[in-house]
Amino acid sequence: MRAALKAQINKTDRNDARGIAQMMRVGLYRPVHVKTLRSQKLRMLLTHRKLLQSKAIAVDNDLRGTLRNFGLKVGVAGAARFEARIKELVEDLPDLAMLIEPLLVVRRVLREQLGILHRRLLAVVRDDDVCRRLMTVPGVGPVVALTYRATVDVPARFRKSKSVGAVFGLTCAKYQSGEVDRSGKISRCGDEMMRVMLYEAAQSMLRANKWSWLKAWAMQVARRCGMKKAIVALARRLAVIMHRIWIDGTEFRWTREVTAAA
Repeated sequence: MRAALKAQINKTDRNDARGIAQMMRVGLYRPVHVKTLRSQKLRMLLTHRKLLQSKAIAVDNDLRGTLRNFGLKVGVAGAARFEARIKELVEDLPDLAMLIEPLLVVRRVLREQLGILHRRLLAVVRDDDVCRRLMTVPGVGPVVALTYRATVDVPARFRKSKSVGAVFGLTCAKYQSGEVDRSGKISRCGDEMMRVMLYEAAQSMLRANKWSWLKAWAMQVARRCGMKKAIVALARRLAVIMHRIWIDGTEFRWTREVTAAA
């Protein structure tokens, strides 16, 4: 709309109002789906959990980086042993311990509240039939299933399951002009969190030891086009399959024979 209004010679509030009214009159814009209140609440839960998780990781990385300047390496330490390892390193350096203690307190609170939100997320998924069926897909866990549930919201708004991949920005952008016709990289439009979740689910499926017809298909794509493109293609197909599972009320079928029989 801004690009269209810039074509005006005289920019005034009256001309802007007329331009906007004209664009709406000719139907240049389509209606936008407004998420239900439940989906908005679920999205808030996911966003807050992601925020606390990123801040907790940032605190850990900052502690590792600052201590490295003094020749103190934290090394491999799990979330439970991380704080004890930090205190062990600065035990004989009281001036450093005084500066690090506030960050350890913040880290402790962040991890505690992150655990509360994560348990709340698991409780929501446990009571949701759609999420439990989505989790039958290999690579799809509680976080991915709930993110998909909150993002799609109303599955009937997609006439075809194949449209879901395009909405999440997992289809190739196309450029066509005269004799030029080429496909570029994925569009990356739509919901970024959902796109990242699907990508991680695809990676998890390919790394797992469990075999299925879907993993076999992705490995064939990897042999032809490379692993990165295979992961993106698998993420797109996961979005389509999960939508179909939601619509049909079924679960994931691990073999082609079972799918054909059904």
